[in-house]
Amino acid sequence: MKFADPKNDLAFKKIFGDMNHKNILISFLNSVLDFKDGFAIVDVSLANPYQVPRIEDLKETILDIKAKNQNGEHFIVEMQKKDLGNFAKRSLYYTSKAYVEQLPKKRDYSVLKKVYFIGILNFTIFENKNYISRHLIINQETQTQDLEDFEFSFIELPKFTKDIHELGSTLDKWIYFIQNASDLSVIPLQYENLEAFKEAFGIATQTLWDTKELELYDYIALKEYDEINALQTAQRKGEAIGIEKGMKKGMEKGMEKGMKKGMEKGMEKGMEKGMEKGMEQKAIEIAQKLITQSFDNDTICTITGLSKERIEALRASN
Repeated sequence: MKFADPKNDLAFKKIFGDMNHKNILISFLNSVLDFKDGFAIVDVSLANPYQVPRIEDLKETILDIKAKNQNGEHFIVEMQKKDLGNFAKRSLYYTSKAYVEQLPKKRDYSVLKKVYFIGILNFTIFENKNYISRHLIINQETQTQDLEDFEFSFIELPKFTKDIHELGSTLDKWIYFIQNASDLSVIPLQYENLEAFKEAFGIATQTLWDTKELELYDYIALKEYDEINALQTAQRKGEAIGIEKGMKKGMEKGMEKGMKKGMEKGMEKGMEKGMEKGMEQKAIEIAQKLITQSFDNDTICTITGLSKERIEALRASN
């Protein structure tokens, strides 16, 4: 049995964004936010429920979730694999946007409901050791939460190191599932009597997916792999060019002072030039693959950023 990687954009949306399996999302949200008894979420509705997407729609990994509990509060969940920088600021932006969009034209502020942001990250952004951290607006003097309409939870997957036999809470089980499902061949005993997890593993079973879903899943995985390789190659080339130029210029201006300034400037320019060259070459390689798979020019332009003229030239050379 082969399970999909829940960190893959398509798999994440298919597992957690299917309104025919709402109890998966409900269980996940309640475990992350530690909602129990009278505070537990009992129903959810999504602004963008799962549908098999087109390639050009695979740019965002955000699930806009509206979860109904006693107070009708709103929830945003984002799965982010790559560290693109400024993630904390992005979370503030999406949360404030969801808050403002509740406001009717008559500006009745009393209707505004609390917004929760949950970020699942395949990288780290905070220095603490805990894999989950919660952030509130706190009164500095009294340490009380006087402004309650915003709450942020960040799950940093690299910090989760528990083995299958160490899983205790429902949250532990969800994080282990997200992190390790693609490495499993059977549903672990720790999950067998938990209905939400049985459904999640069922949806993640790739033998039950249709051909289009499998192709899109592989396309996303390949694109991520190519992007990582391109970046690493560009960095290595940039470092080599930067060191060479920095050494040369630094020697001319004087060993101590010149070496320092030249290395810094040379490495900066070299990194930039190397990354640009590496990314352009990788875009060409991706375009050539897509041409062989009969993708149209507009789609290839959207994916690679190359001009239509360049793509036509590549077609002619194939």
